[in-house]
Amino acid sequence: MNKLPLTKRAQVLTLLCEGSSMRSIERIVGCSINTVDKLLRDAGEVALAYHDEHVRGVKAQRIQCDEIWSFVAVKQKNRAKSKRATDSTVGDAWTWCAIEAQSKLLISYLVGGRDAEFALMLMDDLRGRLVNRVQLTTDGHKAYLQAVEEAFGADIDYSMLIKLYGEPPSSPEAARRYSPSECVGTRTETITGNPDPKHISTSYAERANLTMRMAMRRFTRLTNAFSRKLDNHAHMVALYTLWYNFVRIHKTLRTTPAMAAGIESRLWSMGDVVKLVERREDLRSGALLVG
Repeated sequence: MNKLPLTKRAQVLTLLCEGSSMRSIERIVGCSINTVDKLLRDAGEVALAYHDEHVRGVKAQRIQCDEIWSFVAVKQKNRAKSKRATDSTVGDAWTWCAIEAQSKLLISYLVGGRDAEFALMLMDDLRGRLVNRVQLTTDGHKAYLQAVEEAFGADIDYSMLIKLYGEPPSSPEAARRYSPSECVGTRTETITGNPDPKHISTSYAERANLTMRMAMRRFTRLTNAFSRKLDNHAHMVALYTLWYNFVRIHKTLRTTPAMAAGIESRLWSMGDVVKLVERREDLRSGALLVG
């Protein structure tokens, strides 16, 4: 079976993580979009498995959590009128993230709804990856309250940073487009423990959200660049997280978040990610031969 050489595969994955669409990658690299699609799926599965196994035993001090909105196929408000109205995999999709403030390591992430079930899944996953008590800051989303309590109990210093918004946009054009109300202030609430007031912030999580929107084409607002399938959306988030933690050099840290957090000792290239994909392919083909 023909397949792209390692350098071409690395180029495809790099372009995916640098904001290129699948169609533009097809033109740049000179391969079919089916090849790009399959490589994304394979890399996403490998990235998810690697993160789950190796991003553990994390020693952290301050963690910030946030959710970033996107959609699959059709926005939730338009789903009832679409051809896929009965498809539960389409509509709004929220990516939940937990980032460590000092190392900038994306410790936990998941894609799903914006309700209490997914908040608890994020907190349970986060708790399982930490080895020490931390200070946690989230926004004012109420789903976090019970989730943090169930996952951590009293073994956490937890606070909320609640944003205060002014009046909504008055013009019809502004209301129709993505134009949130102006943030006019914030207030903090201590929920559990004794969080340091100087470090009650979600700024790093919000900056990480911006990096996501810039790096993943399907997160770009007000364009036709959106995910058509939920699986591909989740695969792209998994690949991006592996790239962000292990491959991309953080400009402030001058190293990768994984190295700054002490869970990796060397700088990765995207070729290392491709090697993980090829190792998985070899294992699968070996298993088929044995069978």
